[in-house]
This record gives sequence, C-alpha cells and structure tokens, in this order.
Amino acid sequence: MLNKKRIIITGGTGRFGSVLKKTKSKYDIFYPTKNELNILKYKSIKKYLAKKKPKFLIHLAGLSRPMKIHEKKIKLSIDLNIIGTANIVKACSDFGIKLIYFSTSYVYPGHKGNYKENHPLLPNNNYSWSKLGGESSVKLYKNSLIIRASMTEKPFVHKKAFYDYITNFIFHDDAAHLLYKIINKKGVINFGGKKQSVYLFGKKYNKKLKKISAKKIFGKNYPLNPSMNMDKLKKILKN
Repeated sequence: MLNKKRIIITGGTGRFGSVLKKTKSKYDIFYPTKNELNILKYKSIKKYLAKKKPKFLIHLAGLSRPMKIHEKKIKLSIDLNIIGTANIVKACSDFGIKLIYFSTSYVYPGHKGNYKENHPLLPNNNYSWSKLGGESSVKLYKNSLIIRASMTEKPFVHKKAFYDYITNFIFHDDAAHLLYKIINKKGVINFGGKKQSVYLFGKKYNKKLKKISAKKIFGKNYPLNPSMNMDKLKKILKN
C-alpha cells in the first residue's frame, strides 16, 4: 500500500529542488541521490519506489541549462529528458504512483502569447523539444499532472533584461508554496505568475535594471511571447 503522505522528488540538487528542500510541507519528502535512483536505469527506479512506496513522485531531474548543451549534446538531452522521463512513467505506472512532471512554457509556439493548456504546441529549440518528448510519455499515463512552468531564481540578479520578451516568471520560492496546492490535480496546468516582460518583472527587484531588446539580439522571427493563460491555475487556487 502506498504511503499517502510520502513524496519522492527527483532532481533534488537542481535549482528548484534545492528550494523545495527548504520549503515546509505536510508531506514526508525524500530526495534520492543518483546512486539511489538513476532515471536511466529502470530497475534502479523500480527498486527505490518499491522500498519507499510513495503516493506521489515529482519529476524534476533532467537536463536544462545551458540551453546550447541541447544542441551540442543531443544524445544527452534525449537520454535525460526523454528516455529518463519515460522510465519514470513506466515505474510509476507499475505501482500506481501519482506522477507530477515539470515541463516548460517554451513548448508553446511563442508568437501570440496567452496560451491555454489545450492550445497547439510548437517548441522552437532542442531543449523545449526534449521537454515535450517527456510530456508525450507522461501523457500516456492517466494518473499524472504536467506542469508547464515559467520560473526563475531569487533574487533577480541580472543587470539587463528584455523589454520585448513576454513571459510569466515566478520565483522558485513562490512556486514551491503553490506546488502542493495543485499536487492532486491531473492533466496539464500552466504554472507561473503575471504576464509581463522580463524587464517589468525584474524592475521590481532591481531599480537600476537596464532595458535590452530580444528582437535585436535574436531576430524578428524569434518567438518573443510564450506567455501562458493562468485562468486554470487561478481557479484551482481559489477553491
């Protein structure tokens, strides 16, 4: 029988995982090391889950930054973000464990913005394609939740920020407190903060922040507005 208060979180040494470790929760949470749970080894995952018997598994482990690494090391990107996620899905389905998978807002086309969960997807780089690849396997398992997130580190340390790139940034610290409020939901949920430019988001925390243009740097055809519609998340949080 699964322990209703127990959660396994992969990728506990990452940026968001490190914040979750400091966040108080009513759950009994475990952060397995790579030696304890290797997402590339199905038997390793299954052995750990059979021992801990969690009700939930939050999958954060994978390859993210720097973005260029997904272009340079395609095999690594496929292994960690697609195959590793597929292994997690298979193991969770074996035990009936609820799976929460963190994806990204970058799976949306990024031109019009205000994307809802059921809108068409069109990644624009290898990183977002690898995350959508992970989503594909998670989607096959009905006892799951896909979170398309737009998060960043706190404090906002950058000296310059895009005034023409629109997103839904939320600090990891704030996201950590919201996560446990949606953990029982299924399907897909957009996850982030207010729709605004990166500059306006950062200006609140750094009054000396300077404006720069993403369009000038990346070109006019670059997707400058992957912002998401947050109505579904807001409705859940109100209840």
